[in-house]
Amino acid sequence: MRMDPINLSRQFLIAMPAMADPIFAKSLVFICDHNDQGAMGVIVNRPLGMDMQTLFQQVDIDLQRVDVAEQQIYFGGPVQTDRGFVLHQPLGNWQSTLAVEDDLGLTTSKDVLLAVGRGDGPDRMFVSLGYAGWEAGQLEGELAQNAWLTVAADIEVVFTLPPEQRYEAALKLLGIDMAMLSDTAGHA
Repeated sequence: MRMDPINLSRQFLIAMPAMADPIFAKSLVFICDHNDQGAMGVIVNRPLGMDMQTLFQQVDIDLQRVDVAEQQIYFGGPVQTDRGFVLHQPLGNWQSTLAVEDDLGLTTSKDVLLAVGRGDGPDRMFVSLGYAGWEAGQLEGELAQNAWLTVAADIEVVFTLPPEQRYEAALKLLGIDMAMLSDTAGHA
């Protein structure tokens, strides 16, 4: 029996309580792209304790937009942690952007930060250092082991809720309360 390939693009991955990997324990991941080559996404509930103002100072760009100066920078995952990943609306026209959906992009080129520095740039942004990546079949294997719950993502969770509320909000999209999850997954 061959299983049809699943596509988890634009889904939240919600780490199950039994997740042993400390990088992903209690994490909420927004999957930006999933295909037969693998999957990539960003962890959206792990602030690094650094704000945009500090990031911009570190990359030597003046920050003109006071509306984002105190916005948190996140640990997006263990891959390329020295690189910025900007999830943003609207899509815009940047040098290196993955169109996640019609009005949502993930940009890795510096031009988006330069635009923000000048006072322009996307209306809404989520900025992480690093991303989470899975090789072909790896994520499907983790799902088969009940490591993750999946649900269609509501991007408002990422853009409007404080980070400590995002995991629980994603569970609520599934109709699950935190108290319903135990540390041990049962098999029927």
